[in-house]
Formats: sequence, C-alpha cells, structure tokens
Amino acid sequence: MSITGIGSRSSLSVQALVAMRGQLDELQRQLGSGKKADTYAGLGVDRGFTVGLRSQVSALEAYGDTITHVDLRLRLAQSALGRIGEIADGVRSATVGGPNIASNGSTIAQSMAYSELGELLGLLNTQAGDRYLFSGRATDQAAVESLDHIMNGDGARAGFKQIVAERKQADLGSGLGRLLITAPTATSVQVAEDAVSPFGFKLAGMSVALTGATLTGPAGSPAAVSVDLASNPSDGETIQFQFNLPDGTSESITLAATSSATPGPNQFAIGATPAATAANLQAALTTAVGKLADTSLTAASAVAAGNDFFGNPPQRVVGPPFTTATALVAGTSADTVIWYTGEDGPEPARETAIARIDTDVSVSYGLRANEEGLRWVVQNVASLAVVTYPPTDPNATARAGALNERIGANLNVPPGTQKVETIETEIASAQAALRTAAERHRQTKSTLTDLLGQIEGVPTEEVAAQILALQTRLQASMQTTSLLYKLSLVNFL
Repeated sequence: MSITGIGSRSSLSVQALVAMRGQLDELQRQLGSGKKADTYAGLGVDRGFTVGLRSQVSALEAYGDTITHVDLRLRLAQSALGRIGEIADGVRSATVGGPNIASNGSTIAQSMAYSELGELLGLLNTQAGDRYLFSGRATDQAAVESLDHIMNGDGARAGFKQIVAERKQADLGSGLGRLLITAPTATSVQVAEDAVSPFGFKLAGMSVALTGATLTGPAGSPAAVSVDLASNPSDGETIQFQFNLPDGTSESITLAATSSATPGPNQFAIGATPAATAANLQAALTTAVGKLADTSLTAASAVAAGNDFFGNPPQRVVGPPFTTATALVAGTSADTVIWYTGEDGPEPARETAIARIDTDVSVSYGLRANEEGLRWVVQNVASLAVVTYPPTDPNATARAGALNERIGANLNVPPGTQKVETIETEIASAQAALRTAAERHRQTKSTLTDLLGQIEGVPTEEVAAQILALQTRLQASMQTTSLLYKLSLVNFL
C-alpha cells in the first residue's frame, strides 16, 4: 500500500488562505475609507466617468472660491458707496437755510464739507486685502491723492485752492465779471464782454420797459448790448440784464427808475435830462454788476474751478496775468496735483475687473474713483469746502448763500448726471449674479457628489457582512490547514 504526500495540497491551502487574507484586508480598507478602490483603475468601467465628475466638482470649487473673493470685494464696495451717498445727502442738507459765517471764515456747511471730504477720499481708497477697489485695473495703488495734497498742492504742483484762486481772478477780471460798462453816447449805456473767453459773465439778453428807450443787441464777438434813452422813463419802469455764469447757471439784474433823490438798491434816479438819467443808469448798473460778481459769480467760479480741477486732465487758467486770461490749458502731473491716481483706460469702469463664476457666466465689477457719479460728489463737496469768507466782508453772507444754493442743487444730481445710486445698482446686479451662481453650484455639486458616492463608495452594511462571512471561512480554512499539517505516517498508523 502506498501513501500520497500532502505537500501539494498544503500549498494550495496556504494560497487560499493568503487570497482570503487579501480579500479581508481589502474589505477592511473599504469599510474604513468608505471607498470602493484607492485608484481609478479599481473602479473598472466607471473610471472615465468618475474622472469627469471629479473634474466638474473641482471646477465648481474653483468657481466657489472666486465667488467668495469677489463677494467680499463687492460687499466692501457697496459699504463705501452707501456711505458716499450718505455724505452727499448730509452736505446737501447742510446747505439749506441761511449761512452763518464763523470767526474762521467758514460756514457750518463748509466746515462739515471739509471734514466729509477727508472721509470721501478715505472711502475711495478702500482696500480688500491688498487690492484697491476704486483704482480700476491698477489694484496695487491708491485711487486718490491725500486731502492735503489735493487742497493745498504738493511742492511745485498746484492744489485745488490755487486753481480756485486763479479761476476767480479770471472770472472777476477788474471786478465786474469781465464786463465793460460804458457810455458810447451821452444818452446810452453799453454792456460788453471784454474778450472772447470762457470766463466771467456772458450776455444772455436784455429786456427794457422804459419809455423812449431803444435796445440794441446782444450782438458781436465779444458780445455787447446797449440801450439809448431818447426821453426820460417814468417812475417804476424797469430794465433787466440777463447773464450766463461759468458753472452753467444764470442770473439777472433788474433796475427800476425812481424819482427819489436817494435811490435804493437796484434803482437809478431819473435825472433832469435823458443824458443825466443815462449816467445814473450806468452808475447803478456798475454797482449792481460789481455786487453780483462778488457774490453769485464768485460762487459760480468756485464750482467751475471744481469742474476744471477734477476733470481729466485738469484745466488751468492760462496766465499770469489771470485777470485778463482768455483760455484754459491742460495741467500736467508736473505742475498740478492729479487727484485720481488709479488706472484710467478707455473701457467702462465695470470692465476693469471681470470674474468668471461659471462656464459661460462672468461678472464685471470694476470701479474707478473718477467715475462721473463719484467725481461729482467729490468736486462739489470740495468746491463748498474751499471758499472762505472774511467776516467783515459785507457781501460774505450773500456769497456763501449763492455757493450753498449751487452746491445743494448739484448734490441733488441734475438729470443726465450719473448718480452714486446708479453705481450701487450695477454692483448689486453683480452681487445677485454671484448669489444665483453660488446656489446653482451648490445644487450641482450636491448632485455630483451623491453620484460619485454611488460609484466610488461602498455600502458599509454589506461590506461588514462580507467581512464577517470571510472571517468565518478564513477561520475554518485555517483549522483545516492546521490539521493537514499535523498529519504524518506515524499519526496515520
């Protein structure tokens, strides 16, 4: 009788044990990680689909990061814009009512405007991290100059105060707003512009309700208008002169004839002859024009200087001398403080910052401090803050009132001028797009993640049952193998 060896059978048993041990390790890994495989290759035919889904999820996460960063910038920008709007409203409200000039030569509205101007400039230099929000594409540099440099200049570079002073000289001329008031004949009075220029009063018209008076003009270049008195007017009859001012506003002077020996303001005495009456009219008109120049024209000049200085490029009066100037010239960075220091390219401000928040969706959210709506607030608040009034000046109160009236109207934002609210609305539209995209990404990512879980994941209950069954089989196999290893010829016999 022969006895077959057990070596080959033992070897097969060991291999089976090793295989079951490997299966047990893999099942334990799946139970611990919740994943079907460590590599895409382990997913079989689903590996390509899984790679695509993972790529989509990664793209959504990248868009999510972009949305988070852009949303922070927009929330900071909206906060700054909201405060700028509040400042404009506050200064506008302060201009209402009669101006009270303090001992320092400023009204309450002006003192407020100077303080608020500093805050405005600070808001326009708002940063999100290391990014300046109102500098256009130049996100690494401040959007505007400092308050001190803008108002007082910087060395050889002129500031706003100097621009206002030069413009005032050019607009007032000798004190009559660049008008010449003469008597071409003994019975006539002529009012003429002294030159063709953008400065001073511009003749808009004249209306006469004087008996025997003849009106001529306005005509010519420079324009002139005259009235000839063929006879004396009657008591109470009037003559009116209309003027356009450099800030786009208009004013008029109405003079009434009076038989009183002591004419009041805006009156002229009826003389013994038409020639004497014409001389009285000329004197009264000269006084009235001088006062209007020292009040309304001076205020209009400050507003016009604001438009000059805060323009791009800033405009300077050609001079000296400035009292006879006839033109403006562009200032340069060498001789004039350039208030806006950010990027100023040809594209719209919003297009200076674009973020892709979805495959085919982008939002434009760039800002520039020199956008019309923002510049309009800055230049008008600065124009109110820059003028001072000597307390002893008899025309100071009227001049302050004229400036308050103009700044109040401008801060109410005339039709056709961009408003801060318009910019806020555009930014709000970008924020709405961000929120919509973020919600869409959240839902899409949730769906993709669930699908990936179904493909890559394993049911823990099933894996646990498989581990339990495999452990039972493994234990039985090991016991069997152990018995086989104990079998020998001695034991068999």
